[in-house]
Amino acid sequence: MDVCSSKFIKYHGSVFCRLGQNGRREVNEDLKKEADFFGDIIIVPFVDSYDLVVLKTVAICEYAARVVAARYVMKCDDDTFVRLDSVMAEIKKIPEDKSFYMGNMNYYHRPLREGKWAVSYEEWPRDTYPTYADGAGYIVSSDIAGFVASEMEKGRLNLFKMEDVSVGMWVGQLDAGGGTGGVEYVHGAGFCQAGCADDYLTAHYQSPGQMLCLWEKLRQGRPQCCNAG
Repeated sequence: MDVCSSKFIKYHGSVFCRLGQNGRREVNEDLKKEADFFGDIIIVPFVDSYDLVVLKTVAICEYAARVVAARYVMKCDDDTFVRLDSVMAEIKKIPEDKSFYMGNMNYYHRPLREGKWAVSYEEWPRDTYPTYADGAGYIVSSDIAGFVASEMEKGRLNLFKMEDVSVGMWVGQLDAGGGTGGVEYVHGAGFCQAGCADDYLTAHYQSPGQMLCLWEKLRQGRPQCCNAG
């Protein structure tokens, strides 16, 4: 979908897409028709933009914690292909009562001060970010989603324009509070941030044609990457 970046909620075998409003009325009308017909899209009441992606992630946590009582919540970009059975197999390695945060983890990542993802010293004065998972695809346990929803409701949630860094910040706050007995940070190199690698868990920057190709290969039992197209 090129009208917005979507985020997905996984629960009880279902995948939902959460979309922001588009600046064009006809696009919003088409999206509403599709949402009404398939029942798998939830439209949030603000115009979609990069700086507001973090609000969609908050909305995902609120929906997962308050509406469907999801055990796990997975967020991914709309150009990310998810090998869902393998992701679930990784999750099942973790005890059911354990708080966890899973993805391609960044440790001691330094803010970029120039370029597309530039962050000013006023926005982030520290030299490094908290540990966070790349935003192309990550999973949190339900207690983390509940914490985010609760803190937002109380007006205590810090919002940063980089969505994935924000999640790392929130998880760190929950972990420091000690209320869950500690969050387990689970790094997986198979959560590919920049493209695809064979035996991937998620593949990022995939075109619609590549996604169809990846799916066909999975049906044949071959978790292999596809050429650009």
